[in-house]
Amino acid sequence: MAGLEQIEWHVAAQQVPYREALDQMEARNAAIERGEARELIWQLEHPPVYTAGTSAVASELLDPRFEVVEAGRGGRYTYHGPGQRVTYTLLDLRKRGKDVRRFVHSLEDWVVATLGGLGVECWTVPERVGIWTKAPDGREAKIGAIGVRVRRWVTMHGFAVNLSPDLSHFTGIVPCGIDEFGVTSLADLGIGLAPQAWDEALKAHAPAFLAALEQQDAS
Repeated sequence: MAGLEQIEWHVAAQQVPYREALDQMEARNAAIERGEARELIWQLEHPPVYTAGTSAVASELLDPRFEVVEAGRGGRYTYHGPGQRVTYTLLDLRKRGKDVRRFVHSLEDWVVATLGGLGVECWTVPERVGIWTKAPDGREAKIGAIGVRVRRWVTMHGFAVNLSPDLSHFTGIVPCGIDEFGVTSLADLGIGLAPQAWDEALKAHAPAFLAALEQQDAS
């Protein structure tokens, strides 16, 4: 079983510009594929940026007040910025099941379990990618976004969870192409959580995430 001890877990001390992170991911992805680098889980925050996935629709970019970057991942437009914790997962699925669908579902379950452990009831919806919960007004809202790319069975990108971002920044896009639902955050729900506390909670649930991939491999 390829466990957590085989993965480099890196937490960025400062914000990382999105283009810089993308270049680093591309290089690390290729190195992992060649067997020249360890797998990586990378936690960080970005300066404000809108990223466009491979299914992005121009009309959903409502107000390009921040830099717009083509990300190369699946999905549509997403916002990243301070107060939002991003986790990039660069894993080698050749030794973790070779099942992309299982990988995405396991990512979702990882986030749901971590938020649940912090007292936040949340869920996934089959026809709507992302992590959902109830906003203070009682309506369903997105608290986490997921977008991945798999190249030669090595994964890139990952997920982002809203701890305390400026929610008005999301109004420049139709987040992930879904305009009938809003966006929320832990702070919006009245939960103050430091990034370090989120990182530690996520890491505590990482073994179960990896085990889910192994279970698929053994089935």
